Amino acid sequence: MSDPGSGAERSIGQLVASATAEMSALVHDEIALAKAEVRQDVKRGATGAIAFVIAGVFLLFSLPVFSFAAAYGIHNLGLGLAWSFLIVGGAYVILAALLSVLAIAKFKKVKPPEKSIASAKQTAAVLQNVKPHPRPEAGRRPELPAAVERELSRR
Repeated sequence: MSDPGSGAERSIGQLVASATAEMSALVHDEIALAKAEVRQDVKRGATGAIAFVIAGVFLLFSLPVFSFAAAYGIHNLGLGLAWSFLIVGGAYVILAALLSVLAIAKFKKVKPPEKSIASAKQTAAVLQNVKPHPRPEAGRRPELPAAVERELSRR
């Protein structure tokens, strides 16, 4: 059998296996790069998500209980009951708006995995330039390189 080290003497099977292994390694490396880049921005995105969750919790659970307590407290200071409820409602809306602005600012800091995108585009460009090997006509044996002919004649 031929020496797998020399490129001119390698069989078609060895060449296909080598190309498949290299393509697999390339895909795995690109996936690893994407994971590493995304992992860096996950913390920023998580902080923004937590701020949105906190804003939602304040609005959903705190609003009914504390609104009544605050409104009646303000009413006891001498303001009308309707004005007391409006003041409390406005305070919660302002709090939710501030937390939303904070969350949006955190989300804007999250960036796409630029290195992975560039690498994938480069790989796609290289693969688009690869031309498929022409298929031989039916019933006609294609011309094979001398190394392949020797390999077939040994079998």
